[in-house]
Amino acid sequence: MSRRISWVDVGITIFVLAAAILCILPFIHITAISFSSNNAAAAGWVGLWPKQFTTSSYEFVMQRTEFWRAMWVSFQRVAIGGALSLLMCILVAYPLSKESRQFRMRTVYAWIFFLTILFEGGLIPWYMVIKQLGLINSIWALVLPVAVPVFNIVLLLNFFRQLPKELGEAAFVDGAGHWTLLWRIYVPVSAPAIATITLFIIVQHWNSWFDGLILMNHPDKYPMQSYLHTVVINRDISLLSMSDQSAFQHISERTLKSAQILLGALPVLVVYPFLQKYFAKGIIIGSVKG
Repeated sequence: MSRRISWVDVGITIFVLAAAILCILPFIHITAISFSSNNAAAAGWVGLWPKQFTTSSYEFVMQRTEFWRAMWVSFQRVAIGGALSLLMCILVAYPLSKESRQFRMRTVYAWIFFLTILFEGGLIPWYMVIKQLGLINSIWALVLPVAVPVFNIVLLLNFFRQLPKELGEAAFVDGAGHWTLLWRIYVPVSAPAIATITLFIIVQHWNSWFDGLILMNHPDKYPMQSYLHTVVINRDISLLSMSDQSAFQHISERTLKSAQILLGALPVLVVYPFLQKYFAKGIIIGSVKG
């Protein structure tokens, strides 16, 4: 039977469309500024369409070896850190998703992980531990400290707890062990949750800039966000050649910041469409139970 369209449905649709427009308009405005000239951006002429179209800001950011070196460091960080964090999430979430009668220390270990969300050692102890381990100025300093994302573990273990117990019981009857049960049954049917935490991990690694500034001793080791923050926000001229320094006279700070935002968001915008169909389901199901 066809469902009648009520005024409530119309109102909800209009509200959702208005919210979507409010979200997309700032992004369009930033895009327009990034492709506008210095004079147009400084004078405030730019709205939703570029004025005096130019790609000077992107050329300034991208046409240099330092930029691509930083991009490569970020890709390494996402690949290594993402794979490691995802593996740790799966290996930790599986036993914590079991009941206490199956894993007696389950509650104790769960509280140990949960307390790390509420309390942290602080910046100085965190830095001293990384330094004492000899990780400073290496890619592992950007990867290992965030290798166990507890929030993502909570999402995944709650998703595991939603799965029918009959799946595990049938697998054990057929002779499967926990390792086989995890990788042959739990992981394949948990695609929504895994896709969700994968997106969270990618965004975390890609957008992180502060740790790169304090854990890397030389700009050649900076990930992309740290490099762009240093050059564009702080305007550290020690990272620029003489031609780069003179270019600041012809490029607006607003256009540079806009170009930075777009370049920083581009990888996530490319990855998100492939994970979007799992994202909402993974968030909802993974957060139902505590």
